[in-house]
Amino acid sequence: MNLYMFEHCSLCFRVCMTAALKRKPLQETVVLDDDTTTMLHLAGRRVIPILVKDDGEPMLESMDMVEYVDGIGAPVLSGPQHPEIAQWADAVVSKTAPLTMPRYPLLGLPEFATPAALAHYTQRKYKTYGDFAELRSHTRELINELMPALESLDAMIESPQAVNGTLSLDDIRVLPLLRSAAVVKDLPFPPRIRAYFETMMRRIGFAPLPAV
Repeated sequence: MNLYMFEHCSLCFRVCMTAALKRKPLQETVVLDDDTTTMLHLAGRRVIPILVKDDGEPMLESMDMVEYVDGIGAPVLSGPQHPEIAQWADAVVSKTAPLTMPRYPLLGLPEFATPAALAHYTQRKYKTYGDFAELRSHTRELINELMPALESLDAMIESPQAVNGTLSLDDIRVLPLLRSAAVVKDLPFPPRIRAYFETMMRRIGFAPLPAV
C-alpha cells in the first residue's frame, strides 16, 4: 500500500496511525503542495490523501482507508464509538485551523520543499484564512477560543490508551487533530489530553510535529 500524503494533513495521519496500530507496512509518499499533476494522475482530481492499494486501485476517503487497513487481519479499532466524540471532532476544526494553518509553513515539511510549493500553499489558504502573519499575531485570543473545546474533550477521555477505553474509530478522529494542535507552542493541553496524546504517539511510534 502506498499513501500519497502531506505531512501536516490530519486526514493523512488517520491512515498512518491505523497502519502503525496494525503493524502493517505502509509506504508514505509526500507530495509537493503544488504537484496537482500527481493527484490528477492517481485520482482524477486534486485530493489528498490517496491510498493506492496493492492491486493499484486508489482510495480517496480517509475513513474508508482506515476501515480498509483495519480490516486486514483482526481489527484493532474494535471499541465503542461515542457520537459526542465525532461531534467534537467535526466542530473543533474551525477553532484549530486558524492556529495551525499559518504554522505549518514554518516547520520545514517536505510538502513545502520548493519555493513554488510553499507559495502555492500560502496562496490557497489565504483565500480562506487570510494573512498568516496576521493570524499568528492573534495566537493568544485564538487559544482562548479553543480552550473550552479542549476542556470538553478532556472530560470525555476515559484512558490514556484510548479515548473510550478501548481503541476505536474515535481515536482515529481525535489523535490526528491533537497532533495538529500540538504545533502551537503556547497551547496548553489539559492533563488527560496530554497523557492521552503522549501515550498514543509513543504507542504508534511517531514523534510530534515541531511546535512553533
